[in-house]
Amino acid sequence: MTDIIETPDVSEEIIDHEAPSPLDVPGLIRLLVVLSLIVGTFFLFGAQDLLLVIAALMFMVLFHELGHFATAKWSGMKVTQYFVGFGPRLWSMRRGETEYGVKAIPAGGYVRIIGMTSAEEVHPSDEPRAYRNQAFPKRILVASAGSFMHFVLAFVLAFLALTLIGRPDASVVTVQSYLNLGPTVMTPAQKAGLQPGDRIVSVNGIKVTSDAVLTNAVGNNVNKPITITVEKNGITKTKTITPLDGRTVSLNGAPLAPKDGPAKGFVGVQLAEGTTTVSPLNAIVQSGSVVRQAAEGAVTGITHLFSPTGLTNYARAVANPPTASSPAAAQASRPESIIGAVRTATQGVQAGMLTFVEVFISINIFIGVINMLPMLPLDGGHVVIAAYEWIRTRKGKPRYQADVTKMMPVVYAFVGLLLILVVSSMYLDVTHPAANPFR
Repeated sequence: MTDIIETPDVSEEIIDHEAPSPLDVPGLIRLLVVLSLIVGTFFLFGAQDLLLVIAALMFMVLFHELGHFATAKWSGMKVTQYFVGFGPRLWSMRRGETEYGVKAIPAGGYVRIIGMTSAEEVHPSDEPRAYRNQAFPKRILVASAGSFMHFVLAFVLAFLALTLIGRPDASVVTVQSYLNLGPTVMTPAQKAGLQPGDRIVSVNGIKVTSDAVLTNAVGNNVNKPITITVEKNGITKTKTITPLDGRTVSLNGAPLAPKDGPAKGFVGVQLAEGTTTVSPLNAIVQSGSVVRQAAEGAVTGITHLFSPTGLTNYARAVANPPTASSPAAAQASRPESIIGAVRTATQGVQAGMLTFVEVFISINIFIGVINMLPMLPLDGGHVVIAAYEWIRTRKGKPRYQADVTKMMPVVYAFVGLLLILVVSSMYLDVTHPAANPFR
């Protein structure tokens, strides 16, 4: 998922001056038809989780571009386009001097700001509003705003997750699922009305602070009724359950308890660790900590990948790809392409909304960090150029403008390296997908 602050050529600028396009009604109908077909196809194949991930990634792109767009508008620069996607145009509309739209390939997005470099030709009447002629603080603000928005989005997601979903808490025990004892056999939990998602509050009047409390109470009361208090959606209920003797019940052909051992009770549920919500004030502090830790991890990972050792190890991984059965360390060291990131995020959705939010926070921070690498065409390249020109400009002298054309050999080498990494990581993610990290 890449972002480029694109710059139009002068011919396009002349067209924008002379023939502003009206609202594209046929294009809007075309866009709605395409979106309906896409959504229908995902639902037809039962891929709603994947659809949610793609929608979240596209929202992330829009949010990134909003940072560039809003700060450029605020700074008085001319913004001619705000688009999501690349390739053929599906729909667009014009409001004032800016065209907003959607293109067919959902592989990123862009905002076009005139005069992003000294080499770009700009219509003479627009020269005062070109990016290159703005004050250095404004240029740095606009260039870095897209990446900054990823940190804002990550912080907001962390805050909402902490206050609405909560943090994992081992003292909170929930019912994850029923044990499958056979097609016609109901477990004691099913008979009593326990439901997946129920939080176990107490058993026989004793507060449940760990799964061991519940397991011991159930195990020591074979064929004896026990009371279990559960809570779900703010409603508390008390159920009476009679545990079965695990020696007489089979799961996948094997008894739940050794037949030659002592009696041990079972109610037939799989337990899971629950969550505890955080107060808004504490969530602000903890959200900042989540973003900081994710940023540190992203910086460490990117630094290692682009180091001589990292590149050497990655080349070996491409030649001898790690598989789902490889050690966890080998899988963790391989970078993910957009294909792998989408797969991991989809697996996160299937593991639970909290897991998905955690994955999406990591993706946001990674994109935000890598976009600030000091090299064109990334945002960080524009920041470095603006800072360099500011340093080279002497008081009372004409503003210094860097010759971007001299940087192009380095830029081409960097883009070439990125392309190699992207293509090879996509190859690995398609041919040797990593194991599901949430199982």
